[in-house]
Amino acid sequence: MKKHLLLLAVGLSFSAAQSQEISDAMRYAQRDLQGTARFTAMSGAFGALGGDLSAMNVNPGGSAVFMNNQFAFTMGNYDTKNNSNYFGTTTSASDNSFDLNQAGGVFVFKNRNPNSDWRKFSMAINYENTNNYDNALFSAGTSPVNSVANYFLSYANGVPLGLITSTNYANLNNGAQQAYLGYYGFIINPLNEDDPDNVLYTSNVRSGGNYYQENSVYSNGYNGKLIFNSAVQYQDKIYFGFNLNSHFTDYVKNSNFYESNNNPLNSDYEVRNLNFSNNLHTYGAGFSFQIGAIAKLTNEFRLGLAYESPTWYTLQDEFSQRLSSVRSNTIDILPPNVVDPYVINYYAPYDLRTPGSFTASTAYVFGKSGLISLDYKYKDYSCTEFSPENDPYYRGLNSAMHNALGASNEVRVGAEYKIENFRLRGGYRFEGSPYKNSATIGDLNSFSSGLGYSFGSIKLDFAYVYTHSTSQQQFFSQGFTESAHINTYKNNFTMTLLFEM
Repeated sequence: MKKHLLLLAVGLSFSAAQSQEISDAMRYAQRDLQGTARFTAMSGAFGALGGDLSAMNVNPGGSAVFMNNQFAFTMGNYDTKNNSNYFGTTTSASDNSFDLNQAGGVFVFKNRNPNSDWRKFSMAINYENTNNYDNALFSAGTSPVNSVANYFLSYANGVPLGLITSTNYANLNNGAQQAYLGYYGFIINPLNEDDPDNVLYTSNVRSGGNYYQENSVYSNGYNGKLIFNSAVQYQDKIYFGFNLNSHFTDYVKNSNFYESNNNPLNSDYEVRNLNFSNNLHTYGAGFSFQIGAIAKLTNEFRLGLAYESPTWYTLQDEFSQRLSSVRSNTIDILPPNVVDPYVINYYAPYDLRTPGSFTASTAYVFGKSGLISLDYKYKDYSCTEFSPENDPYYRGLNSAMHNALGASNEVRVGAEYKIENFRLRGGYRFEGSPYKNSATIGDLNSFSSGLGYSFGSIKLDFAYVYTHSTSQQQFFSQGFTESAHINTYKNNFTMTLLFEM
């Protein structure tokens, strides 16, 4: 029988210990289809077109295509639904939010010298909400295989019992903190309770039965990108541009895991059910640059080529945990055993480099009646990297990312047709999985459509984007690696109000 008492650490923890995972890196390496309503209605296929404020996010040379100064503001409604399947049990959760999607303007300076080959110079500033992190996931089902107790065992084995019992939670590294929670939550038990050098532990969750489990994840936040652009037009053939990008992010995730079991329990300290909560807040800023050019080969046919550098982020995490459990010999007698250290772990800032990309584009313009455009993007996610590289944890994590992630191919197709003052638009987007095993995150398919109306110097555009993707939601990173199959459906509506001067 266990003899230890519950100890609580109260306060803040400032630690260099890290707990990042591949999924944390992918949160910033991947981007949603965001931007003006015209841009999203054509699935972002603007690399050889330009003339749209969000097109600068694909090819910086696009701002030199503008004929006049322009300002645009875009609002978006984001509806996300996640259907989960966990051991045959299907559940669903959804989230809806309304946010500023884009805001910016471009200034065009025309060369008054008719003999000069340099026709125009443009400067622009544009904000893009590249990721909306508002989301809800709920998975539930009965596992005949594994208990979450194995998560705590995987961290505890190898940690001396004396370290757990003589050290406050706040002064332990992330791995030892999980052992601390499991020990004082009565989820695990040392083989030798009286030996401070004990490093082996057993589970207090009886095996051989079924485990009913629920995993709830609710997140909110954003990843924003502020673009400072300049571009030039040479003759009527070449448009060349350059972007300096400032990135900033704020992400909050609250997760709760519940488990109960129907295994026969004795009168000892065996666990009947538990609740394990984790709360993460990540924030920081980053920097990247882009270069690109558009070649107008004929009045109808255009080509585009652009490069986006890696994004270098500096991020910081705040992390807290709480565990409660009900034991078989206290049910209906005592309240649940609660381990709440009342500690927020403030981890030392760390760096993340997300991969760069190359985009090749082509477009065909049918006079004043319409156009069709195609973009191809190549992005190698295996180049994603945490630092400092001399940290053993980051070395192992970077190696795991290099082995798990691979190159992704993205194709965007868009079209526009003009009927007097109306504009009809549509598009398709395909993005390959960033993982070598596409079961982790599957391919993405997206369809879009839109309608625009020109009042002359004022334009009003609407767009709808439908996106479907699949993934495996792994509940924990080690020990307990059960996962649910997730089908994600996104329905995004955007509206842009545009002023031309």
